[in-house]
Amino acid sequence: MLISSELSQVPSVECLVEIWTARYLPELATLPVGSDPMVRSSLREASSEEGRARTTSKLHTQLVERQCQLAAVRARNLYDPQENSSLTEAVRLSKLTSQIYFQLLEVYQGISPIVLSSKGNVWETFGDTSLAAWGIPKINKLAETLEPLLLKLQEHHMIAKSWNSLGFTTTQIHLSNLLLLEQLTPVEQVLISPYFKFLEEQVALPWQRICAAAAKHSLTSPVFNTVEQMLPMATEISRSVHDRWYRSFPEYHSRRGDLNHPGVKHSSLRDFDMFQAYLWLCFLEGSLKFIEQELVAICIVVFESLNIPWMMTVKGNKFLIQEILSRLQPHQKKLIEPYAIGMLKAFTNR
Repeated sequence: MLISSELSQVPSVECLVEIWTARYLPELATLPVGSDPMVRSSLREASSEEGRARTTSKLHTQLVERQCQLAAVRARNLYDPQENSSLTEAVRLSKLTSQIYFQLLEVYQGISPIVLSSKGNVWETFGDTSLAAWGIPKINKLAETLEPLLLKLQEHHMIAKSWNSLGFTTTQIHLSNLLLLEQLTPVEQVLISPYFKFLEEQVALPWQRICAAAAKHSLTSPVFNTVEQMLPMATEISRSVHDRWYRSFPEYHSRRGDLNHPGVKHSSLRDFDMFQAYLWLCFLEGSLKFIEQELVAICIVVFESLNIPWMMTVKGNKFLIQEILSRLQPHQKKLIEPYAIGMLKAFTNR
């Protein structure tokens, strides 16, 4: 759930902002950068001002509106396949989503290009962990730019109760991302995918709120140090938990397929990331209210509408807590234990 959060300029906040930012590095491993000079040349061209203009011109107004509308209809069918009167609502929602993409593409086109010396070592840039080297603006600035439109979309869903609000929104954006990426070359996809990933996660995962909550802690705080250690592991943890979850429920099939179906797996990994984010938010805030009042409520509405048995959610949550605890030192386990137990109870006793 997106809630506006101010990020203060203190060391603990800035540290977590760097970790948050690192989630959106281009995935160069999908390209043969090291073995194909043509790929390196294509990266230079696609990242230039002219190249970004060509990329955004492919995602023109009519295309974005059409693909967002198609994504909204597909998301509606996933959440409420029996609903026959919601096509008009899907079109309205797709127009709101289109506006967000127009803003995102404007940011993408307006950023500085990657600077590469023709005689320089290409790996110095391609291996750089600084997003500035890729021309991506500071994550808090990107969040600030998109926030008004995202809040407007979220408010519309919540007021209209449109296909379970948050779950529908993230699914709609994910499907829109896939449809839009189909229009681009592999190199263009690598460069713009971090923006699309950020958009999807910004709706559902409270990374920004976690960073804001870090202001209550010093860099030497045991609580802060635990969160600092664990946040970079979020994706790895989610993958491990999903593998165990899939092995425990091999017979489960949703409207899209089993737990290893690409779409289902993507959503599941994002959800396990979301569970972790809420745990660390509560840990930093010193309160379980965000799990009890937000996360559980979201899961009840979204997962039940998708016919995911509640016992599967409880089991997945248990696997997640076990995986997290297995990566902590004894003194860290003692700190997190009340929140881990509280999270388990919140789902068991809902």
